[in-house]
Amino acid sequence: MKNILTQENIDKLKEELDYRMTVKRAQIAKEKLVAAAHGDRSENAEYKEACANYRENDNRIQYLLTMISTAIVVDDKSQDKSVIGVNSKFKIKFVDDEDEEVVSLVTTVDADPENMLISVESDLGKALMSKKAGDIVEVNAPSENYTVEILEIL
Repeated sequence: MKNILTQENIDKLKEELDYRMTVKRAQIAKEKLVAAAHGDRSENAEYKEACANYRENDNRIQYLLTMISTAIVVDDKSQDKSVIGVNSKFKIKFVDDEDEEVVSLVTTVDADPENMLISVESDLGKALMSKKAGDIVEVNAPSENYTVEILEIL
């Protein structure tokens, strides 16, 4: 699976990856050594917690490596402002209930649906990508299909 990200997203992910591979790993290794010195590891809660922290950190490192290596980097600064793209802000109307919302189309790592920051990889995001004001779009969502009208690009 490819992830649509901006260079800024990639830089943030790389920064976190570097931190987790150097500083965080060293902290956890130190915690494990201190906890192991307390005796029997089979009944040592501190040691078990340090091991769990190590696994959690390692899982996050793997996630970050995957996100970075599978990314499709888009330039959100030079895109045509008359069409919806990454980091576009626009007003839409849900045709069925006449509800209007201001929406921003963002990358997966910036998505926050509760605040109408919609991922370009979501059903709504895919349907709206590269559309213009005035377009009426059918959104194919898992639970039901619905229609939105793009009122204006802000």
